[in-house]
Amino acid sequence: MINRVVLIGRLTKDVELRYTGSGTAVATFTVAVNRQFTNAQGEREADFIQCVIWRKSAENFSNFTHKGSLVGVEGRIQTRSYDNQQGQRVYVTEVVVDNFSLLEPKGSSNGSANSHPASSGDSNSFSAPKNNQSQNSPVDTATNDPFANTGEPIDISDDDLPF
Repeated sequence: MINRVVLIGRLTKDVELRYTGSGTAVATFTVAVNRQFTNAQGEREADFIQCVIWRKSAENFSNFTHKGSLVGVEGRIQTRSYDNQQGQRVYVTEVVVDNFSLLEPKGSSNGSANSHPASSGDSNSFSAPKNNQSQNSPVDTATNDPFANTGEPIDISDDDLPF
């Protein structure tokens, strides 16, 4: 069986770090992951995915991230349930994080608290700091990229679709 999840997105708020009765660190957070398409109004929607991370990784993740941080997480989906104070059964689905990556430089303004994580553009893109020197290639690579988004509609027939 395979249960692996890889997400790249922005934190919707600061990480909530707590400790269990035995002193084990546990952090919970929500990652906003933009969808790859836009809705009928041309707006990009996002999914808000609950995550949990444990032990020293939880402390490190909490110390080095903040609301709006662009992060990559890898883990597994877990479902659990509990009875709340009103006696109702509550079901929770979350990603239990095994590994994480910080995907922007420290102090980057891309993850500022003033920007909404779901509306900050393509969650899969990362723009490195620009410099004025060319990268060993005098030709603009964007014009040679056959997969670049030029804004033109793509003609795909139903025969080309795998479903």
